[in-house]
Amino acid sequence: MGKKKYVFDNDSFNVGDDERKGRKLVSAVIGFFVASVSVTVIYYLIFALLFSTESERALKNENRMLEKMYPEMERKARILDGAVEGLKQRDRGIYEDIFETDAPEIESLADMNFMALTDSTDEDDIVKLTEIKAGLVMKSAMRVEENMLAIFNTCTEEGFSLPPMHLPLEVFTMSMTGASTGARMNPFYKVIGEHDGIDFMAPIGSAVVASADGTVVFVSKSGKGPGNVVTIDHGNGYETEYAHLQDIQVSRYRTVKRGDVIGHVGMSGSSYAPHLHYEVRKDGAIQDPVNYFFASLDPMEYGDMVVVSAITGQSLD
Repeated sequence: MGKKKYVFDNDSFNVGDDERKGRKLVSAVIGFFVASVSVTVIYYLIFALLFSTESERALKNENRMLEKMYPEMERKARILDGAVEGLKQRDRGIYEDIFETDAPEIESLADMNFMALTDSTDEDDIVKLTEIKAGLVMKSAMRVEENMLAIFNTCTEEGFSLPPMHLPLEVFTMSMTGASTGARMNPFYKVIGEHDGIDFMAPIGSAVVASADGTVVFVSKSGKGPGNVVTIDHGNGYETEYAHLQDIQVSRYRTVKRGDVIGHVGMSGSSYAPHLHYEVRKDGAIQDPVNYFFASLDPMEYGDMVVVSAITGQSLD
């Protein structure tokens, strides 16, 4: 049996060696790439932890400032919520006490915010949301219209006379607004007591006028207490009182029209400074006169009067 001869294939050996070298090269490249990326990530993390860019520092400072401001902003938000609720109560009081009807309840539209819609929002959803929002607006408008009709019917009833909604001074500026009803500091005794009207700080001799049509039912001239006083009956249970007058230009039982001069601002009686003390009563109950001036002032002025009369802590009588 003859010997088998093996032939050494030089070309086959070279090809296998090249493949192994190629694999090693690819592995080396991948390893180098992974190592480079890893080193880059490590360097970035170290840099990010130890160093901040200008914009990052600015954002961190802004966040710290907002954290400090947040408690105060939260406190102011609670105050605003209380103020809004107070305005709602005042509004209800105006409708109920003055016009003898309920205040319209306006539906909240804030919950349906169009800003929440995106480009991907379905058109049907947009149309549906618009219909709902338009429906709420129409319902609110109908409630307001119903209330206005009820007010009109009340005002046109036989024997009805308008409440005293005119300012009691012939010339008025917002700086004349003083303390209104509620607990106020007495200027003489320096103790807290109930203040039954609003003070108007006007110069001596300023004309005082009737705030609505009516009949003079009381006139008093005195050097004590409220001093020289005029009281007018306006019907429907409303009376107004004008105190600390310098003089009196009307007599008892005289009929007056809104805007008629009934006297002039003075310091008669127990008055700390020249002013008009003005009261509104409904069926004998003290009312806040500020609630009745909304018809004589624009919204901005009325808002200012509400705030000033509420925060002024000392009366002038």
